[in-house]
Amino acid sequence: MTISIILADDHVIVRQGLRAVLSSEAALEIIGEAGDGDETLHLVETLQPDILVLDIDMPGINGLEVARQIKLLNLRTRIVFLSMYANEGFVLEALRHGASAYVLKGSETRDLVQAIHQAVKGQRYLSPPLSENAIETYLEKLHTEKLDPYETLTNREREIFLLAAQGISNLDIAEQLYISDRTVEAHKARLMKKLNLHSQAELIHYAFHKGLLTPEK
Repeated sequence: MTISIILADDHVIVRQGLRAVLSSEAALEIIGEAGDGDETLHLVETLQPDILVLDIDMPGINGLEVARQIKLLNLRTRIVFLSMYANEGFVLEALRHGASAYVLKGSETRDLVQAIHQAVKGQRYLSPPLSENAIETYLEKLHTEKLDPYETLTNREREIFLLAAQGISNLDIAEQLYISDRTVEAHKARLMKKLNLHSQAELIHYAFHKGLLTPEK
């Protein structure tokens, strides 16, 4: 049985490396690549691969939102996250959105290959060191603990959150991060939604509550 795979990562060099590694496995076939969230969704809907190897940090809609939409579409594609984020918040959020496996980018190649094979069988897989906690433990937390939404923010969203909490305007944030003000607005809208915040005042209060800002003396 040949396992069809789509690779989704915004870094071309990462996709090239993954293609080289996975194509060397006789049972695995790369049938498509995508560099952003929208392109990923389009490819998955069109090609309906067995496996989507997906990064969390993607331009446009991020990987977690891609996974959520694939779950809503009820496609047969199994999702294997390949991510740099090792914190529990991202793992739980990935599982919540229907991921079959979560592999860290620092893992061995065999971990990713094993994750793909287990996902195809309908099994779950977490790479070391995540697997030191039993998968059952993560699933139990998924159903019993309220996830801290801040843990699901991407690095870029956290950067913008902290700058916005200091009262810096969208235009000035854009200049600091070398991105457009429209991109800042899009990131800010997503992080406000994730954190269930509705105003600048609520954003600042949240930052103080989390200990991310200290009162001026």
